[in-house]
Amino acid sequence: MAIAIGYIIAGIGAFVAYWFSTGESRKTKLKIWGSALMLPISPALAFSIGLSYAISVENGWGGLIMWLIFPFIFFIGLTLLLVGIFKTEKEIV
Repeated sequence: MAIAIGYIIAGIGAFVAYWFSTGESRKTKLKIWGSALMLPISPALAFSIGLSYAISVENGWGGLIMWLIFPFIFFIGLTLLLVGIFKTEKEIV
């Protein structure tokens, strides 16, 4: 049940990020998706993937893979957020 809740939280986070970023500029989309990846998506997804892997290999220590997945997804979100903050908008003349 906990695995499903983690996937549901990640799915809801992705849906809300998509909903808020619809119709926005590229810079705002990067900020929204970066924040969404860092806060709700990466911990829930890492937790669910880690527990799923631990169950599939039938070893509780396999769940520690979540400690490798979380920073990877978090840094992708951080990169998106920083690009969104520091990217300059091009003026169309």
